[in-house]
Amino acid sequence: MDYVLPPQPPVAVPVAGSAALFPVRRVYCVGRNYAEHAKEMGFTGREDPFFFCKPADAVRPVADGETGKMSYPPKTSNLHYEMELVVVLGKGGRDIPVEQANECVWGYALGLDMTRRDLQGEMKKQGRPWEIGKAFDESAPIGPIHPRSVVGTLDKGAIWLDVNGQRKQSSDISQMLWNIPESISYLSGLFELQPGDIIYTGTPEGVGAVVQGDVITGGVEGLGELRVQIV
Repeated sequence: MDYVLPPQPPVAVPVAGSAALFPVRRVYCVGRNYAEHAKEMGFTGREDPFFFCKPADAVRPVADGETGKMSYPPKTSNLHYEMELVVVLGKGGRDIPVEQANECVWGYALGLDMTRRDLQGEMKKQGRPWEIGKAFDESAPIGPIHPRSVVGTLDKGAIWLDVNGQRKQSSDISQMLWNIPESISYLSGLFELQPGDIIYTGTPEGVGAVVQGDVITGGVEGLGELRVQIV
């Protein structure tokens, strides 16, 4: 097949303990999925889940034991971290029942949903889409994927984040307003999910700004650490 331009290589994330790579198709993100984070964003209660997307090429894999580098993005003076558990799908479908949703999960990873908060806030005020606040280059650092066959099904466990060694976020993934099967099921009613889709499942309270030189270290119990420096 002849292409006018060379096609871009697929985005792929390493699998922990393996030489294999996991290809990324789409990146979905669950918004305001922890009660205390919803409160700090000015919302209360368990509203229906909502989602936004990042482009697959915003994903920046970081190997175990390494410090990834993320460029401070342009047009912002308020870059925020959001530590998240990422769910990786090996199966998809439409209208997936909640009780079958975990069967779609191939594995889990650590992720950062980096956010140009000032630009996102402006878009909220104007009723415009969030892309410039959420979907910019390098906005989705991610650690290696841990297969569910190895780590089991995750429904509880500490989630945390430090900036320069100081604890900023601390919660438990059991505190999600919409748990993983519920989020997958709801999302599959909006889109046909496919193998290779990944879902950033939301962040707990304690989000805040970082500047060039800061080192972000975050984790979820059983999945190690993700470390990224802003450069």
